[in-house]
This record gives sequence, C-alpha cells and structure tokens, in this order.
Amino acid sequence: MQLLFSQRFLLTLILLGFAFIIVFPSSSDGNWRTASRASIGIAPDPAITPEAIVQVYGARAYSWRGYFGIHTWIAVKPSHAQSYTIYEVLGWRQRRQSPVLAIYDQVPDRRWFGNIPELLADKRGEGVDELIERIDQAVERYPYTRKYTLWPGPNSNTFTAWISRSVPELELSLPATAIGKDYLGYRLIATAPSGSGFQFSFFGLLGFVVSNVEGFEFNFLGLTFGINPDPLAVKLPIIGDIQLVS
Repeated sequence: MQLLFSQRFLLTLILLGFAFIIVFPSSSDGNWRTASRASIGIAPDPAITPEAIVQVYGARAYSWRGYFGIHTWIAVKPSHAQSYTIYEVLGWRQRRQSPVLAIYDQVPDRRWFGNIPELLADKRGEGVDELIERIDQAVERYPYTRKYTLWPGPNSNTFTAWISRSVPELELSLPATAIGKDYLGYRLIATAPSGSGFQFSFFGLLGFVVSNVEGFEFNFLGLTFGINPDPLAVKLPIIGDIQLVS
C-alpha cells in the first residue's frame, strides 16, 4: 500500500512538471551569455524617489531548473540613496572559490537570464531605513557565505528566508517554488521563513510550517504543498502558489 502511494505521488509530480512545461515554457534563450537581464520597469527610479525602499524579487531559475523552482534576491535603497543595493546568493561563485553571497549596486527588477521577476515584498517610507540596517546586520550573520547546494539547500532561497526570519516586518511569504527556503542546517526547529509562526524541518527534506503569513505548508523532499487561508491560496510544487480569492 505504501509503495503504491509513493508511485502515485511521483507520477503526480511528473505529470505536474510536464503540464507546467507545456503551459509555461521557459523564457530563457538557452545561452546565459546572451539572455536578457533588462529591467522590466517596476522598481521606482531612485533618482526621483527619495523614500527608503526594500523589495524582494523572485524569478524562475535559469534553464531546466526554472521548471522546478525560483531564484530570489533582496534589493534595498536607503532614504535619498541614488542606487539600489542587491543581496543575493549565486551558486556559480562557488566554482571560482569565491563567497556565494554577493552584494553589489544594480537595478533590482532585471530579468533573471530571460525570466521575468515577480515582486514578492515591497516596503517603503517611514521605518524602512531601520529595516535596511537590520537586513544588513542579518546579511553579516548569514552562516553559508561559502556554501551552496542546489537541492535541498543552502541556496539563494535559503538566504532570502534567513533574512526574512531576521526581519519579520517584511511579512514575506516565499512561494512553494522557493526550494531551499526550508533548509535549517542542523537545526530542526525555527520560526517560519516569514519570521512568524513555527517550523520543523529535517535538512529541508521533510517538515512543516504553521504561520499566519504562510498558512500551513508540508515539505517533502524539498517540495512544498500547502494552503493559506488569508488570502485563500493553494501551494503546489513546480506550479507555485495559486490564489483562489483576489
């Protein structure tokens, strides 16, 4: 009976994967050197926007990896700053024996090698400068600056979840496709990636989340299934979060 359930489970995931590939083909052009990194125009222009801004973005990962998950990054702009600072983890830097954690000034809403980014969190105005200071402090404490593992983590989504736990005012609900967000290393218990609620996780391979931000999530082999009652949404691996009520 258990074997039959496992076979059905794997078959369901395979069918979901093929359905996603058919309905949402990757926008990556097959060559990362020529893939678009152009801005899509949703980030405020810092030259005419004096207020402090924090934004979190996610986009389908490059090439075949994008069918399963997203890459996330964080952008901050203190009050009156003329540019954004980007914080993100880049796995390819590990091959060069460099820290995988990258910090640089750049336009925040660029395509991720052809794939359109989605705005996951947006905080502006009063009190945001303090959030930026706390984000910077959390970045300094990130424990995996020289370690990257695509699955189950630590990866780019592990980093974003680390920051979100440290700054729960972001109210960030990472989607089901943010594989790696549940990786806790040798810890088994923590707050949820949003920084609220409760999480149990065994190396990002098995666990659950209960939170007023994420709702309820079950994680199996890095794949997230769940439901969020407010606003009502279901969470599925490969496909992501599906809003049932706008």
